[in-house]
Amino acid sequence: MHDLAPLVAASSHAEIVICPPFIDIGAAVDAARGAAIGIGAQDLFWLNEGAYTGEVSAPMLIAAGCKWVIVGHSERRQYFGETDESVFKKTAAAVEAGLTPIVCVGERLEEREAGMTEKVLATQFAGGLSGLTPEQFARIVIAYEPIWAIGTGRTATPEIAAQAHHFLREQIGLRFGDEAGAMCRILYGGSVKPDNVKSLMAQEDLDGALVGGASLDPASFAAIVNF
Repeated sequence: MHDLAPLVAASSHAEIVICPPFIDIGAAVDAARGAAIGIGAQDLFWLNEGAYTGEVSAPMLIAAGCKWVIVGHSERRQYFGETDESVFKKTAAAVEAGLTPIVCVGERLEEREAGMTEKVLATQFAGGLSGLTPEQFARIVIAYEPIWAIGTGRTATPEIAAQAHHFLREQIGLRFGDEAGAMCRILYGGSVKPDNVKSLMAQEDLDGALVGGASLDPASFAAIVNF
């Protein structure tokens, strides 16, 4: 964080958010003081309190200094049984507590190859987001992360990413209205790097990036922010 902050100090064109592991949130909040860098968490539990050993609730995250939280990341879905139902409950809990959730959707390689991308996105949207109220939905950010392009070095072409983002905006429009579809910020996540961010962000429907591996190096992440 100390290395990153001066590299993005003049970057007023974009919101910058870092989502460290739970145990590092406090240190990240302290390190980000005075910098235009928000701090978020990588997950949360959907209830505020109760006997749920090991879970971290939205009020806990806020008390630790978070303003953001990632919900439904593909790794949470793949390895920890995250479902569209749990994504919905976590998203609603985050919004009601005052956090901004970054809600992840995306298809696996076999689904992409079978021509099921839009079906998968429609199902994830219907199960994880369409049950929100218009007021709740207005406070979220969506991240399209094609699972086949995460950490593999394979990046969706700008055109592939744009098609998925456009489809998501259509789904939003059908449920919440065209204005909500136009206003919702949709990020792209999937092997975003300094050398491909310009072509990705040139697409009209891409509003930003959910950066994984490249964010681990301050210079690389700063180059993406400042492209």
